[in-house]
Formats: sequence, structure tokens, C-alpha cells
Amino acid sequence: MKVGLYVRLEAAAGSEDEVAAFLQQGQALVEDEPGTIVWYAIRLGPSTFGIFDAFEDDAGRDAHLNGKVAQGLSDNAKLFAEPPSIERVDVLASK
Repeated sequence: MKVGLYVRLEAAAGSEDEVAAFLQQGQALVEDEPGTIVWYAIRLGPSTFGIFDAFEDDAGRDAHLNGKVAQGLSDNAKLFAEPPSIERVDVLASK
């Protein structure tokens, strides 16, 4: 794994359970992405969530950014207090 994404999500008031469910369902969507090596949906606080995923190369990351989870984030924008913060990261080490 050489590259990744860190996505921070802030749920709109009252949408916390829906965001959690959306992220849990997202796992099934990334199962069909051969370039997505790892994918984690996390909860950082009562209304703050995140996604961390990693890829072998930029092609895998770009394919994911154009995939079903990204489309789902766009389609469900009403669940979020603000647009997702998407950061491209380099993976320095992993186990």
C-alpha cells in the first residue's frame, strides 16, 4: 500500500444513526473494488465519522474516488452538516 484517503464526515444534527448505517453499508460497495486494499469506516465522536482506505497506486485511489461510495456520499449530502473533507495521503508504513 502506497497511497490512501482520509475522509472526515460531520453528520447533520439528528442524522448520526443514518450516517453510521450508510458507512456500514459502504463495506459491501468496496468489496467489488480490486484496487481498494483496506477500507475502514470509523466513528471519532458522537457526530464525527471518518473513512480511511489504502491502495497500491494512484490508479486504484482514483478508481475508488469515482466509485459507488463516493457517489453515495454525493447522493446522501443531506446527511452531512458540511461537505466531506477528503485528503489524499501517502502511506509511510503499514503492518
